[in-house]
Amino acid sequence: MIHEQTVNRVLDAALGTGADFAELFAEDCDRNSLLMSDGHIEQSVSNHRHGAGVRVMLGEQSAYAYTADTSEQALVETAKAAAAALKKEAARHSLQYIKKTYRTPQQITYGTVTNDQRVALMHRGYAAGKAVSDQIRQMTVSYFDEVQRVQFVNTEGVWATDERPRTRMFFSAVATDGANAEHGSEGPGCCRGFEAYSTVIDVEAAAKKAAERAVLLLSAKDCPGGNMPVVISGGFGGVIFHEACGHSLEATSVGPGNSEFCGKLNTQIAAPCVSARDDGTIPFEWGTINIDDEGTPGQNNLLIENGILKSYLIDRLGSRRLHLPMTGSSRRQDYTFAPTSRMTNTFICAGSDDPDEMIRTMGTGLYAASLGGGSVNPLTGEFNFAVGEGYWVQDGKILYPVRGAMLIGKGAEILQRIDRVGPSMWMAQGMCGSLSGSVPTNVGQPVIRVKSITVGGKGGAM
Repeated sequence: MIHEQTVNRVLDAALGTGADFAELFAEDCDRNSLLMSDGHIEQSVSNHRHGAGVRVMLGEQSAYAYTADTSEQALVETAKAAAAALKKEAARHSLQYIKKTYRTPQQITYGTVTNDQRVALMHRGYAAGKAVSDQIRQMTVSYFDEVQRVQFVNTEGVWATDERPRTRMFFSAVATDGANAEHGSEGPGCCRGFEAYSTVIDVEAAAKKAAERAVLLLSAKDCPGGNMPVVISGGFGGVIFHEACGHSLEATSVGPGNSEFCGKLNTQIAAPCVSARDDGTIPFEWGTINIDDEGTPGQNNLLIENGILKSYLIDRLGSRRLHLPMTGSSRRQDYTFAPTSRMTNTFICAGSDDPDEMIRTMGTGLYAASLGGGSVNPLTGEFNFAVGEGYWVQDGKILYPVRGAMLIGKGAEILQRIDRVGPSMWMAQGMCGSLSGSVPTNVGQPVIRVKSITVGGKGGAM
């Protein structure tokens, strides 16, 4: 993308005010997105993003500058702008690189796919969702694909290029019975070419699931509130670990001392039945990376083992602050963001408990089949999450669907209260926002049981 002579001049300029490290990140990305509402295409956008950023470091100081102009002159000026944040006598450097090329395979590249093919997929999903019930009043389908080509070069000799295809569809259904309206959604995605829609993504099944969830909620009762046992299903149920624990394990929070898990490596932070990983190496998954956004190969990081905290998620700046090795966890939305520590595919590992037994022995409480949006404070671990699809359990039996449930608690406390972990883990796709923008991540877990958690609801006291 950017040839070596230019790279050398850019990095030389970046080191001009005494930085002890400099890097160049260049990006070229093609993206297509379409939106369908009630069977009609309302928006179709194709765009091309191109630019580069230069980062400099001196100890724990860091500065970043970027430009959409990748001419040599513009890149050198960008490097000087980043370097201007540092004021120290500069030493000269002789740069040598070990060049590596990465690429996620595609059987059908997006450059060969027509919009007619994309629209045909969307119509299939729309029709499947509408066919679920006459109560489906609105069905929205969105489609997205992109191929991001990146180049990383730094003064430690890293020279890496990567090609990253990703695609996702999102189905949103609204059901109404005349008096009430409810919503259901589903959003499968992966790191593959267009062949994903004939191999791993079932468009009709995903649309149907979104519509069925919306219809189900029409007959739901308001969830009672109180402190109770909750069984949380796998897949998107893993968002509670992602938000309530995962962000607090990122060096972005740990490094400045803004995490409830600071200084707790090799101590027990969860129940002994809980192990968790962040694995960026799982082939073709939505959150998978060949290399992170500093050029470090993706890794399978053991975060928690049998309740013991084993690792944080660490980028280069976090490594300097914490004096711990990098974990291949540096990510950014695009070249306009400096990278920082982020999650990839983050999940609670499979255990050995029977999901039916979890419900049969829980007494009275809530079964959360799917979680929705929420918020968390990484410093305290306090969180709240909406339950997208939930069921009331009484005397160990599922009685009826409920709506309006919220899970409220503190991450460190909830990890200690997990008393059952099921034998099969699966993941769901999402977008995670943080300091370095929005990046694709998977959340996942088996079915788990939390023996006591606060549930908010409008259905009266438990």
